[in-house]
Amino acid sequence: MDWEERLAAHWTSLDSLSAEVFLEGIEQLAAELPSPNAIAMFERAAALDSTGHSDLAVPRYRKALELGLTGERRRRAVIQLASSLRNVGGVAESVELLRAEQAEPSDELDEAVAAVLALSLTTLGREREAVAVAVMALTKHMPRYKRSMTNYAAELLAGDDEEEG
Repeated sequence: MDWEERLAAHWTSLDSLSAEVFLEGIEQLAAELPSPNAIAMFERAAALDSTGHSDLAVPRYRKALELGLTGERRRRAVIQLASSLRNVGGVAESVELLRAEQAEPSDELDEAVAAVLALSLTTLGREREAVAVAVMALTKHMPRYKRSMTNYAAELLAGDDEEEG
C-alpha cells in the first residue's frame, strides 16, 4: 500500500483504537514525509482534533496552511481550523475564516463550510443568520422550493438588519 492508502486505513481505525495508539500511528505516518511538510502537519492537527485536542490542533492547522497546504486538504484545514477555533473561544476568527472560504471555488465541501459557519454564528448569538446559512446550503439539494427557500433565507437576514437598526 502507498502512503495515502495506509493513512486512509489508519483513519478508519479511529473509533477502534485508543486515542494514544491512534495518535502514535498518525505520528509514525507523518514522520515518513520530509520535514517540514504541510500534509504531515495537517494530518497531525486532524488527529489531535479528532481525539479531543482542539487546542493543540489549532497551531498545527495554522502551520500546515503556512507551509502551503493545497487542494482538498487546504480547504479541510480551513474548515477544521475554524471548527477548532469555535471550540477554544476563537469564534469571531472562525466566522471570518469561513466567510472567506465561501468566496473560494465551490466543491463538495461547501456544505461543511456552511455547517461550521452556522454553528459559529449560533455561538455568537446570531441564530437567524445561522439558520439562513443552513437553509441556503440546503437549497442546492432541493429539486423544488429552491426559490422560496432562498427568499425565506433572505427574509431572515433582513430581519437581522431591522433588529440592528
